[in-house]
Amino acid sequence: MDVPDHADRFMRDLDWNLLRSFVVLAQSRSVTEAAHKLRLTQPSVSTALKRLEDRVGRRLIDRKPGHFELTRAGELLYREAVDIQGSILRLSTLMREMTDEVTGHVRIALASHVVCPLLDGVLSEFHAEHPRATLSIEVLSSAEAIGSVTGRFSSFAVCLVHERNPKLEYLRIYREFFGLFCGPPHPLFGRKNLTRADLAGHSAVSFDTDRLQDALKPVALMRAEADMGEAVIGTSSHLEEVRRMVIAGLGIGPLPVHVAKRDVDDGVMWQLPPYDNPPPIDVHVVWNPKATLNRAEQSLLDRLLERIEATPMDQRTYR
Repeated sequence: MDVPDHADRFMRDLDWNLLRSFVVLAQSRSVTEAAHKLRLTQPSVSTALKRLEDRVGRRLIDRKPGHFELTRAGELLYREAVDIQGSILRLSTLMREMTDEVTGHVRIALASHVVCPLLDGVLSEFHAEHPRATLSIEVLSSAEAIGSVTGRFSSFAVCLVHERNPKLEYLRIYREFFGLFCGPPHPLFGRKNLTRADLAGHSAVSFDTDRLQDALKPVALMRAEADMGEAVIGTSSHLEEVRRMVIAGLGIGPLPVHVAKRDVDDGVMWQLPPYDNPPPIDVHVVWNPKATLNRAEQSLLDRLLERIEATPMDQRTYR
């Protein structure tokens, strides 16, 4: 395919390191923060941004005191640069030696509240069949997990989904139900025959995504219906830390009912109203169809998707 002269010149002259620096800048709140992430000086990062803006002929970031925001050109370049970065990171996949035995490394981005026997069973079978394949699981917020798949850093993600990216593929792996819980120091702990009205005015702890405009909107509505107010004492993107704050008595917190069951049985957590019709939350497998996967990644993803399709939804619903 013939490439126009100006496009060919652009490809030859563009320094990938400038795009890499720009991706970090776009994911930061200031040049200072980006410089810290890149382990460079602030003037070096500012110079790199200026060189890139000169090369593309567009202003990419609006900067002024208290203001740091991508321009429309910057947003467009950022989306493309993330895709390019993912392709470069995956280049080594194409160079790996092919053998009869499935080898390779699988990177899974996992939301912290994922407790799923189906997933656990697939991982166990995969390891038994391909013992030389290696695996790493990074616990992220759902938004970060999807971003990791978009950028091709992760083989796939298992997480909540708020808004769907048309460049990605999604398949629901299971449905869970959230309830409200408190710990032993809380004044409602151990009390029976409570009603939703008894929760009014009590402070809360919750997940970062427990907002009306985010993935845990049904949970936010459940709290609002209990008239608990806006007093959220502590937040985290990790289930274990929300659990810690609930048990410590900082406030009433939402947790998946099937995950909290052991703590309730052990007497370190108490379930609160509403007891009937708790809000359902769907958890999805998310993958990038444009990513070049190694044999281990493709094998595990295919196995997981096949198992999901073969398992009736009622067996993937954890109450």
